[in-house]
Amino acid sequence: MDENIINDLNEELESVIEEGNSLLNDAELEEKLEELKTEAELLIRKHPITSVLAGAAVGYILAKLLK
Repeated sequence: MDENIINDLNEELESVIEEGNSLLNDAELEEKLEELKTEAELLIRKHPITSVLAGAAVGYILAKLLK
């Protein structure tokens, strides 16, 4: 019985991994990610001081949470 459960879990895991790989290979997703990257770069260039301060704040908060 335990082997059946393990086999079922392995099959489900394989199907989820395959689905994830197909999503990662999707050209539309890659295009959206590239657009997001470009927008983020433009925003950072437009507001460099705010971006640095925001990054420092996020880093500080993460450091306190992970400590």
